[in-house]
Amino acid sequence: MKIVAIHAREISMQLVAPFETSFGVVHNRRILLLKLHSEDGSSGWGEVTAGEGPFYNPETTDTAWIVLRDFLVPLLLGKTFEAPEAALRAMEPVRGHEMAKAALENAVWDAFAKGQSTSLSKLLGGTRTEISSGVSLGIHQDTGKLLDRIDQELAAGYQRVKLKIKPGKDIEVVSAVRNKYPKIALTVDANSAYRLADIALLKQLDAFNLTYIEQPLEWNEIYQHAVLQRQLNTPICLDECIHNLRDAEAAIELGACKVINIKLGRVSGHTEARRIQAYCMDHGVPVWCGGMLESGIGRAHNIAMSSLPGFVFPGDVSASKRYWEEDIILPAVEVSAQGTIRVPNSPGIGFTVNEKRIEKLTVRQEEWKAVPSVSGVPVSTI
Repeated sequence: MKIVAIHAREISMQLVAPFETSFGVVHNRRILLLKLHSEDGSSGWGEVTAGEGPFYNPETTDTAWIVLRDFLVPLLLGKTFEAPEAALRAMEPVRGHEMAKAALENAVWDAFAKGQSTSLSKLLGGTRTEISSGVSLGIHQDTGKLLDRIDQELAAGYQRVKLKIKPGKDIEVVSAVRNKYPKIALTVDANSAYRLADIALLKQLDAFNLTYIEQPLEWNEIYQHAVLQRQLNTPICLDECIHNLRDAEAAIELGACKVINIKLGRVSGHTEARRIQAYCMDHGVPVWCGGMLESGIGRAHNIAMSSLPGFVFPGDVSASKRYWEEDIILPAVEVSAQGTIRVPNSPGIGFTVNEKRIEKLTVRQEEWKAVPSVSGVPVSTI
């Protein structure tokens, strides 16, 4: 497949309700979308899942735009790739910037799948026709309202409830939830809000029969999680500090976790996600797919990845209507009464991208094309 053009758009999407984590409160998402065009007429979509500020990781919507325009896109434009994995290798000269890379790499995978008239799930090696869905709930100032919200989500069928926690909004909140719902699959996500000095507090979470505690310590810390895991009965799930297969290998060998959350943006896209998934399967470590308040395009990529073997626990992939009044894909992602999402079997990501809606939501855009130079060697128009 030869890449001949890449169209970037930033869209603005308002969340149905504010979403609070230990980083802060999100009301509106600035989302960078990429549409990649190949010489054979196939196209693919990718989404930058970075936040508006450098709080989850160092990347932002703005840094991704610059790195894509000035460094990553020129590495792919005009190039021919025999397999989608080759796109990630082509971007190796750029260090870090995993979410920017993932948007490009995932678009390549989508285009390859369409070019082969197969679903992205099948091209990746997916084996499921439906995936299990969990719900992630932001920090609530009113615990009573949180309990009411959990009632609604359980009634909608979600198979797992994840609570965002931070110092001062942890033990009492989790205790109240567990007392009301003694049997539900319950997890907590600290988003790196604690330190090793908080061991005594974190050990109190052992009393609540949690499936796991997600990323309690610093975002780039593996060794201290190993120290903490030895003190806890509850499994630790690592998120922010797993950027690639090497990190997963180190975490598992050190005993820093018993579960890993695979986020496509955090690990540079499908190719590295599959490597981590395969390694974890070989070592008996369950994985699941995390979310980053994605639009339907990012959500569709998550669904495809979650169809692979080894994704044992329900992920953060939930219905479009939980976040958006109207998504940018058709049909919108829906969750069944049993808490499952159907894996599409049509070519590519399996959803129709609503380009008219994207046009309405667009706040900036730019297109980059490969054109032949005098010598006949393709060059970028950037």
